[in-house]
Amino acid sequence: MSACVLYHFAFDPGSRAARLALGEAKLAFTETPVRPWEDGCPVADLNPSGMPPVLKVEEAGRTLTLCEPAAILGWLEDRSAEPFLLPADAADRAETRRLVGWFDRRFTDEVNAVLLHERMEKPLLRLGAPEARALRAGRESLRAHLTMLEHILAARDALSGRRMGQADIVAAAHLSVLDYFGEVTWATWPGVKTWYMKLKSRPSFRPLLTDRFPGVAAAAWYADLDF
Repeated sequence: MSACVLYHFAFDPGSRAARLALGEAKLAFTETPVRPWEDGCPVADLNPSGMPPVLKVEEAGRTLTLCEPAAILGWLEDRSAEPFLLPADAADRAETRRLVGWFDRRFTDEVNAVLLHERMEKPLLRLGAPEARALRAGRESLRAHLTMLEHILAARDALSGRRMGQADIVAAAHLSVLDYFGEVTWATWPGVKTWYMKLKSRPSFRPLLTDRFPGVAAAAWYADLDF
């Protein structure tokens, strides 16, 4: 039996991916919310990058410190007797890693670094009001990425192929934060909306729907399973 503690920030996409994966694994864990931008944040002593999520695991008399989503999701995969969130087929695994890399790099750089900076980081760090020009640029980038997702999902039931997997977990984690702030116009992307509704209805997703950002109300549909 493992004893697990997850250090996470509720509106960090990587932290959400870890929470979803742990939920899918039905692995009990204790949550320790952190604010990585503040002095004295415990994650600074656990992860050289200073960033969440970090999962501390007490197992078989030893302590593991798993830093950031790749390590956490990889550990969950390695401890499973059967393929867990990675497909069994080598080609499908390669496609999963391609899609995860897309969200962890390009989507993060082109969408999150703009929209979440303006909508989330500025209020937290008291950096002033969002800039209209930056919001327009971020929303244009988001539309381009959603167009690509819509095209992929026109041919698949899930991003990972035949069943929900790691790529779906990571993509949904990113989009769920943007959805909280009302940045996803779901009616424009019916295929993405249907895919997201299926994920949103899973038990692992329910804790995310109770998250609330200080001073900003969730989008009206954020917690609705049928929206």
